[in-house]
Amino acid sequence: MAHLVVEGSAAARTVVVRLSWWEALVARRHAVRVPLAEVRAIGVEPDWWRAMRGTPVVGRCRAGRFCVGEREHPWGRDFVAVRAGVPVVVVDLRHPVPFVRLAVSVPDAGAAARALRRHLGADGAAEDAA
Repeated sequence: MAHLVVEGSAAARTVVVRLSWWEALVARRHAVRVPLAEVRAIGVEPDWWRAMRGTPVVGRCRAGRFCVGEREHPWGRDFVAVRAGVPVVVVDLRHPVPFVRLAVSVPDAGAAARALRRHLGADGAAEDAA
């Protein structure tokens, strides 16, 4: 299962989605990194499928099970690493860097979203997404 963490010093913090080996294989990348300053909103979506927009362009989706990779829609591209039955942390971004949304399933999505919001404290409060 993917992990959502914040790395770096206070001046240059980065939100990192670290993928498990099989997710990395499917998504064709080991991690996704975006500057913390680009985070516009953070929210939790209890239903994994509601966090997804658009159609898959890179990666793999299996109906009713999981979706890992990039999805394209009229507003840009999203990166998703979601699983059925696991809540999703939704991170909306200000500019495409290169994604406009990150959606990541984590067992305790509420705690992960609160941790991200704490890191945003000095950079400005994020709104709730989703």
